[in-house]
Amino acid sequence: MKTCFYIRVSSKEQNTIRQEVKAKEFNIPKEQVFIEKVSGKNIADRPVLNNLMATLKTGDKLIVDSISRFARNTKDLIGLVEDLNNKGVIFVSLKEAIDTTTPTGMFMLTIFGAVAQLERDYIKDRQMEGIAIAKEEGKFKGRKPIEYPKQWDKYYKMMKEGTIKGIDVMRILELKKTTFYKLVKLHEQKQ
Repeated sequence: MKTCFYIRVSSKEQNTIRQEVKAKEFNIPKEQVFIEKVSGKNIADRPVLNNLMATLKTGDKLIVDSISRFARNTKDLIGLVEDLNNKGVIFVSLKEAIDTTTPTGMFMLTIFGAVAQLERDYIKDRQMEGIAIAKEEGKFKGRKPIEYPKQWDKYYKMMKEGTIKGIDVMRILELKKTTFYKLVKLHEQKQ
């Protein structure tokens, strides 16, 4: 039986130290602390969480700092916790002090999950309102166009010749997968 700690922040620029300190307070070994820097809105796009869920077994415990770090909508939260309960894994959310092994704990989880989703929806609404105002004032231009890295042509040619793989180009040029494929598509449209 092991205790794991799941840490998530929404972007690579955000800091995980506050959540890591909580994991240390529970004396959880580093190899049982799972850190993910990705938006929480889509469970399918969270490989660290999915890997963690697959490794947990009966009698294990999963601790998170808060529900909003684990799931951003009620449906995903309930689904994840039901999966954990079906496996016999104990789920603990520190901020909300939730114990999902009791009916009251599951009820509270549902309430807090709904509040977390409401908070996310409010943030999204405020963001959209801000963008609309900025557009009206001519201050919002949308995303900046993707710029090609300095050595893009060289690596693109090598990739097409088969001397290097796309994944290696992504690593060398420090590109995200989505950015890499957008660049490939734009490059091929220009030719």
